[in-house]
Amino acid sequence: MALLSILRSNWFIIGIVLVIISAKFDPDIGSKGGILKPEITVKYVAVFIIFFNSGLSLKTEEFTKAIFQVKIHVFIQGFTFIIFPLLMQTLATLLASGPFDKHLIEGLKVLGCMPPPVSSAVILTKAAVGNEAAAIFNSALGSFLGIFVTPTLILMVVGSQADVPITTIIVQLCMTVVVPLVTGQVVRRFVRVWMERTYIPFSTIGSGILLLIIYTTFCDTFSHKDVNLDAINLMSIILLIVIIQSILLTLIFFFSSWKQAGFQPVDCPAVMFCATHKSLTLGIPIVKIIFSGDPTMSVITIPLLVYHPTQILIGSLIVPFLRGWLLLQSKHRKNITRHV
Repeated sequence: MALLSILRSNWFIIGIVLVIISAKFDPDIGSKGGILKPEITVKYVAVFIIFFNSGLSLKTEEFTKAIFQVKIHVFIQGFTFIIFPLLMQTLATLLASGPFDKHLIEGLKVLGCMPPPVSSAVILTKAAVGNEAAAIFNSALGSFLGIFVTPTLILMVVGSQADVPITTIIVQLCMTVVVPLVTGQVVRRFVRVWMERTYIPFSTIGSGILLLIIYTTFCDTFSHKDVNLDAINLMSIILLIVIIQSILLTLIFFFSSWKQAGFQPVDCPAVMFCATHKSLTLGIPIVKIIFSGDPTMSVITIPLLVYHPTQILIGSLIVPFLRGWLLLQSKHRKNITRHV
């Protein structure tokens, strides 16, 4: 019974380990063009379900309130498109004189220019019982800004020139984010009373979809056999990215939980994940366009290919901690209110 209880309470972490092992065993199943067809099932269907799920479960007044939380938006977008690129540029400069592959270093600069993801930050924030509305708003806003800002930043740091299909990306963003979110909100108006009486495991549904995304992401990563890079450089970049993410998540957690920063405890997960996560979905197409015909493109994309599954893995591992921390903060506030 005790073992069963442990398995139930940690099913998500166990699931992460199992899907990664499965992805390594046969990556062709979940990679692009494989049996699962992630270019359709994940890119469109799974993401649609995620945001329909969010629109259905999110109280309209909470989302409206989140739109006016300017301080959160300014911090997340500023960190994403100003501070993060500067940090990567500085790190690339420091590594330039070392043994790192120069194209790998260029890939770190490109990584710093990427917009936030459309889905993973929202799912992780929701799983941590954080400010989901703020996460949705900033993921959508950051992705939209990234269409224009990311190519500009890349051109500034690497000096390439290319035309980016802005219209195509905007249409895709609207179809996968805006339409399902609005649809969910509309449906909610008709079933709100029923939903208040019925328990619907929105968090579990989101976690299940996240496992699918983790699986297909690792399948896609493990299937890239055309990457010409020695093992030392590859292991070094993996270790470096794990360190970068761990440091940034820790720093942003302490900053966002600092009272003088002006954020609420529930805002911490949204700020942490939206500010530090990078989009593979929007990033790879932009990189492919800008570096079209460049034989080193496969190496340049490695930091992003490594960063994406790492951010989901680390984020998933710290979700239980954040959920527990928010619960303690809530109890602490209730105790203070009682004494007052």
